Amino acid sequence: MAAGPTPSATAASFRPPIPPPPPCFDYRAAVLADTRAAAAASGSPALAALVESGALVRVPRRRFGPVPAWRPPDFVEPEEVWILGTSHLSPESVADVERVLRAVRPDNVVVELCRSRAGIMYVSDASDEPLLKSNMFSLGGAKFFGAVNRSINLGGQSALALRLLLAVFSSKISSGANRPFGEEFRAARKVSEDIGAQLVLGDRPIEITLERAWKSLSWDQKTNLVISLFRGITSTDTPQDEKSAVSPYELYQKLSTSYPSLLQPLIHERDMFLAWSLKRSKAVNKSKIVVGVVGKGHMNGIVYALISDQGDLRFRDLVGRESSDTWVTSLVKGLIRDTIIGLVLWALYEQLQALL
Repeated sequence: MAAGPTPSATAASFRPPIPPPPPCFDYRAAVLADTRAAAAASGSPALAALVESGALVRVPRRRFGPVPAWRPPDFVEPEEVWILGTSHLSPESVADVERVLRAVRPDNVVVELCRSRAGIMYVSDASDEPLLKSNMFSLGGAKFFGAVNRSINLGGQSALALRLLLAVFSSKISSGANRPFGEEFRAARKVSEDIGAQLVLGDRPIEITLERAWKSLSWDQKTNLVISLFRGITSTDTPQDEKSAVSPYELYQKLSTSYPSLLQPLIHERDMFLAWSLKRSKAVNKSKIVVGVVGKGHMNGIVYALISDQGDLRFRDLVGRESSDTWVTSLVKGLIRDTIIGLVLWALYEQLQALL
């Protein structure tokens, strides 16, 4: 299993290399002809049905744009990239992943996970793991303290506290689904092993995403967000049926409605990072076929990034962190932040004890 490089603490400041898709952009229309032709050539009715539903698209290399000069001369982008849009709580998505991977037989399977969330692929359906260990924000697993340390190193204490809040909140609002989270990723791992494809962790580290999300908010917005999440966690209202469950993408969209500045770090930037993983990461060098297994809400942004990129997608521009504070300002803010976060973590611990 391949993972993207780990960003350093001195990474360059983030500069969005590609703007979000314009409102008029439709990923299906943009690549429909290529996708239909490839699906028809495969002779698989299942692929054709997924294409017509908009769940599956194909982007050939000729649509990628130029390979940037900074890439090593021996780097060759994949001949074609297939992207399958899934629902993280749907059994149909599991079957879709199995059909597509066995029909296309890719060299690489890129999943919408990072190193910190890869454990989702190894949670057994019959596992007695607590609910918190089966969502996109959890820190569960055999190496829990290692995961905590990684979260602090990459995103800082603020990102860790926000991640814990979202883990508890996501578990509560998804509890009505009565299904383990991320089954399509487990299916991708199993089929990849069967067909000899390399599994690639294609998402940006969640620690960096949450750190950037936190920094995008004003102090008033940070306070309101934390209060809102705590109210949701401690509320006695529970989901009544499966329709109440939401995916991480839907949760991000809901948060972005109340806090528009979150849309860029939580969704648009990750779309670009996933596009980079699919066509420009070292893991896919000289690949013939790459398949991406991602939440369906990311498809529009990923396809736009793939075909709009003119050599601008590069790792350092997708993970950079910035700080213009002096050491005195940083120290004062750090003391205030650590006090607040300490209280948040303690309250979360108390809440977790009650839930688990």
